[in-house]
Amino acid sequence: MAKNKYFFPFIMVTSLFFMWGFVHNLDPILIPHLKKSFSLTNLQSSMVDSSVFIAYLLMAIPAGLLMKKYGYKSGIITGLLLFSLGSFLFIPAADTGQYVYFLGALFIIACGLTILETAANPYVSLLGDPATSTRRLNFAQSFNGLAATLAPIIGARVLLTQGTSDDELNAMTDAARQVALAAEAASVKTPYLILGTLILSVAVIFYFTRLPEIEESEDETESKNVFQALQHRHLRWAVAAQFFYVGAQVCVFSFFILYAVEVADIDRIIAADYLGWGCGLAFMIGRFVGVFLMKFISSEKLLAIYSVLCIVLSLLAVFTTGFMAIYAVIGIAFFMSIMFPTIFSLGLKGLGKDTKFGSSLIVMAIVGGAVLPPVFGSIADFTGSIQNGHIVSAICFGVILLFALKGHKVYKTGTAHE
Repeated sequence: MAKNKYFFPFIMVTSLFFMWGFVHNLDPILIPHLKKSFSLTNLQSSMVDSSVFIAYLLMAIPAGLLMKKYGYKSGIITGLLLFSLGSFLFIPAADTGQYVYFLGALFIIACGLTILETAANPYVSLLGDPATSTRRLNFAQSFNGLAATLAPIIGARVLLTQGTSDDELNAMTDAARQVALAAEAASVKTPYLILGTLILSVAVIFYFTRLPEIEESEDETESKNVFQALQHRHLRWAVAAQFFYVGAQVCVFSFFILYAVEVADIDRIIAADYLGWGCGLAFMIGRFVGVFLMKFISSEKLLAIYSVLCIVLSLLAVFTTGFMAIYAVIGIAFFMSIMFPTIFSLGLKGLGKDTKFGSSLIVMAIVGGAVLPPVFGSIADFTGSIQNGHIVSAICFGVILLFALKGHKVYKTGTAHE
């Protein structure tokens, strides 16, 4: 860090990246758990993702307004409190035995995560030398990658190993089956009680921690509203690029198990191991490798190179079979790992007083994770092969390539702004 006073705040804020990464990557484990517990259809179980991503669309601008008025620290503490509250609400949700209450708890958690991401991403970017902001954000986001590796492994052992087997359920009477499934649904209470307590403790630590409030450049005109921030051409490009990136990421991870089972004829347990140890680990390592390479290659050039590689790998995922296809998707996870923080940092570059609203807009773009996976699934259903869905991934990375080549350039009132 450029200044020692930023070191401890940087560590504290970086811990948030691991926390929200961990809870996000519990969702692929929570989905099959709730699907079985409530005898849901695939469409009904997909509402878990919908509940999460809708929060990003609805809460990003209020989060920006909150930080605009009260600062980054207040935003972080508010986000942690909502995160904790949503985790605690899993207990009454399990007691009621109603699926809709689980969705409500997930929505509140996601509201907290939205505020945390709206605060933490720009805060890390601004917390030090502007010349190294992208590398700093990629480093912090690397712990999100660590969470992507650990969450499926830990979550599967805490949630998916509990409960009654399908054969045992089929042998039960209807009344006994309902009791068994209700008990299985209630098994989430202890893990989420522990999670909520941990997050509440972190909120208390942040309350008593002195965080430097970063002041944006004084030569920028104070933005009146979020729409004024959209005058920045590169910000508009960043919002679009982030929309397509998050859509691609969710497609890659959410459909991985179904994809691996189809292309390599392996069972779901082995496919889940490839998701955690393959995609998750590749995603984490890719972040650290990206941070290292950015010492020698500019962030926009590296983003362009990685986008091209992801396009090639997406096409391989469509046209190859067997473990070669699985390795292609794992390769996508590696090379897309730097994209979210890099797009975020490049999109905020030179925004000045528009930074907080700009952050809100880029976070809103996370709704791409709710929009593009159904397109992926529709193509897979229409063509009869889940592999063809990765055409969507290739198109998404094509948009990101355009941002890396052209859209990231900062212009204001028709003049290049360095």
